[in-house]
Amino acid sequence: MLAETILCLGVNHKTAPVAVREKLAFSGDCATPLTELKALPGCEECCLLSTCNRVEVLLVAKEGAASAETAVRNFLFGASGISLEESKQYSYFHQGSAAIGHVFRVAASLDSMVVGEPQILGQLKDAYRTATEQHATGAVLNKLLTKAFSVAKRIRTETNIGGSAVSISYAAVQLAKKIFGELKDKQVLLVGAGEMAELAAEHLVAQGIGKVVVANRTLERAVKLAQTFHGTAVGLDELVPQLAEVDILISSTGAPDLILRKEEVRPIMRQRHNRPLFLIDIAVPRDLDPELNDLDNVYLYDIDDLKQVVELNRAERQKEADKAERIVAEEAIKFLQWLEAMEVAPTITALRKKAEAVRDAELAKTLGNLAELGEKERKGVEMMANAIINKMLHDPMMFMKAPAPAEEKRAHLALVRKVFGLDDGGDAAS
Repeated sequence: MLAETILCLGVNHKTAPVAVREKLAFSGDCATPLTELKALPGCEECCLLSTCNRVEVLLVAKEGAASAETAVRNFLFGASGISLEESKQYSYFHQGSAAIGHVFRVAASLDSMVVGEPQILGQLKDAYRTATEQHATGAVLNKLLTKAFSVAKRIRTETNIGGSAVSISYAAVQLAKKIFGELKDKQVLLVGAGEMAELAAEHLVAQGIGKVVVANRTLERAVKLAQTFHGTAVGLDELVPQLAEVDILISSTGAPDLILRKEEVRPIMRQRHNRPLFLIDIAVPRDLDPELNDLDNVYLYDIDDLKQVVELNRAERQKEADKAERIVAEEAIKFLQWLEAMEVAPTITALRKKAEAVRDAELAKTLGNLAELGEKERKGVEMMANAIINKMLHDPMMFMKAPAPAEEKRAHLALVRKVFGLDDGGDAAS
């Protein structure tokens, strides 16, 4: 069956550590590796997806799956120094309906490290674009990947899989949106240069935050980080005065003691005319005085608060993921039906072509001997001949289109081709 020619082999964050993934990653342009893939024995169509968390090959094979799997495995692991046995341990291999479901799950981010994150869909679209530019795809992969994009869109529309924060940094941004609503005219102050604070700033910038200010003990590091966000840098001694202007503070200094206390912020709130101030303390030990929460219009969250948000949201997102899995299963069945129709189509076309050739030949003989017939009578004879072949073809057509297991379906097609002599190569009208 055509579905069994679809293969997927790769590694991801679940099957292989980063030390293995980085050996297989294709950085930059994938045009050259795609050319190598197209040249592999048995490769009819292919697409290569390479991200920091996964490297996988999607293939439509001309020949048996075993030989194509070996060729792709050698392509991925050949230069890595990883043995054949290790490559099997670190990788996954899907075929047929399993490969189709896998592609849909990847597009919908159900197979991502953070379920529901949107980045992978863009990466898959880029991989497909490159593959089409290199003429590496054909009818099957074109249909499969465009279907994967529509499945991902349907899941985004019908579920809330991307709506709950499941990382500390993203949870912080979601809380900020709850407090302020729109973030476009807001200012954020990053205190320290911790990774999670930087990630939170990235999320805020993506939400259109108005301005980023970076305060750090080392001014050089502050300047470098500020440039990343097209912001400004200040010294750590300017922290309190900056609070008069900013709306959000994210702190992750790693200092041994508190860097901001309630007594320092109280007068600043009067200066701010009690505009809300959102404080996020990602540091361990804490940077910000817990008593800051006692001040009106000051909202302080530490890392434990954010973790609670994440855990609640992770459970909620899993419920949405379960809904998404049902959509994937449904869409995979539809795609398999399309493949089955594609597989039956050549036999249906050949059968109809042979029947029409017989009809045309017999009509020519019959009407040639009935020259006295008028135009109306001739049309009537032609319509009768058409009706006869349509009625005769109806049952074999239904027989071929009927749902059946793969082996049985293949046997049905072979039987029809044999009964009607479609592989004989003789003159259909003789």
